[in-house]
This record gives sequence, structure tokens and C-alpha cells, in this order.
Amino acid sequence: MKPVNSQQTDELRTEYQRSDFNTLVRGKYAAKLSQETNVVVLEADVAQAFPNEKAVNEALRNFLKIMEITRSTTLSNSVLKIHLSEP
Repeated sequence: MKPVNSQQTDELRTEYQRSDFNTLVRGKYAAKLSQETNVVVLEADVAQAFPNEKAVNEALRNFLKIMEITRSTTLSNSVLKIHLSEP
């Protein structure tokens, strides 16, 4: 095992040249990552109901399906009531 160098330097090794590397840009991909990622933190009592992230996603997808069915059924019933009430 190599001995640990207690005095680290921030210098390049002699076989490397700074010109070999492109200019570094801090946070270059941060905007793209934030657009593609949506992190939600669950409160402890809610998190206990789910064993993992896959279960959370499945539950949310099922909830969205139920909401869509309810919305379309409610909309259909509203249209039906309007149609029946017209002379």
C-alpha cells in the first residue's frame, strides 16, 4: 500500500499540461438537470406507507388514472344533465 502524503498539493503532475484540459465551468449542467429532475421529500408518516420509490410512483400513477376517470365521468354527467335539461 502506498504511504499517504500528508501534504497534498494542487499542482498537476509533470506529464500533464493545463492546456490539455478544456476550461472548467462550474454548474455547466445544473440547469438541464433541474429541468429533468423533480425531487419531492415525503413527510415521515407518508414515507412509512411505501417500501421504496417504485411503490410511490405506482401509487401516484394509479391516483392520476382515478382522477382522470373521475374527471371524465363528472364531465360526461354534466354534459348529459345539460343535454337532458334542454327543451
